Amino acid sequence: MSDGDLDLNSLPDDELVEQMHDDLYDGLADEIVEGVEILLKRGWTPYDVLTKALVEGMRIVGVDFRDGILFVPEVLMSANSMKAGMNVLRPLLAETGAPKVGKMVIGTVKGDIHDIGKNLVTMMMEGAGFEVIDLGINNPVENYLEALEKHQPEILGMSALLTTTMPYMKVVIDTMKEKGIRSDYIVLVGGAPLNEAFSEAVGADAYCRDAAIAVETAKSLIGKRQGMAGA
Repeated sequence: MSDGDLDLNSLPDDELVEQMHDDLYDGLADEIVEGVEILLKRGWTPYDVLTKALVEGMRIVGVDFRDGILFVPEVLMSANSMKAGMNVLRPLLAETGAPKVGKMVIGTVKGDIHDIGKNLVTMMMEGAGFEVIDLGINNPVENYLEALEKHQPEILGMSALLTTTMPYMKVVIDTMKEKGIRSDYIVLVGGAPLNEAFSEAVGADAYCRDAAIAVETAKSLIGKRQGMAGA
């Protein structure tokens, strides 16, 4: 969608933001960085750039991914462009103490070294304004427990791509129950062989079939939890 000769500087704010949505959709990282820098120079707050240009752009990507219009390779390009923009914003957001939607610890379970789906969830969650601590692959229960204690997230996400490693999710959740901390966290599970019945059986809060659903589910469950806390 983006024209290589287009001068982003010449666009008024609203058109520039729309162009950035298009550039995110098309996975154009350099244009996203340029757009972020222009908006900051024009006096936009880092948080407004994040939410109105990047998060909204990734929301559009997420909807088309969920609806089967975009596929994993294209979404990864969009997510990488988002990341490039985030690299500019992250230190500024930290300085200004911008609000975060929430915090998530995520990792692939013990015995499983697949990470494309997990990486996509990480990038889409960051794109939606979450702080994400990615533990990587092959995580024993101790890794999850340490990370929960250290980072105090609202959400724990676990991923598995093998039917042989799926049951390990129950090991982690059962250990959380034994330690009396299960109810402190929203637990989301995902991966190709999983389904809602499995998620229920192991005691997770929800099964997320893809990264776009993970973002929607996380926002919804955090909203409910905050609502209950404020009631």
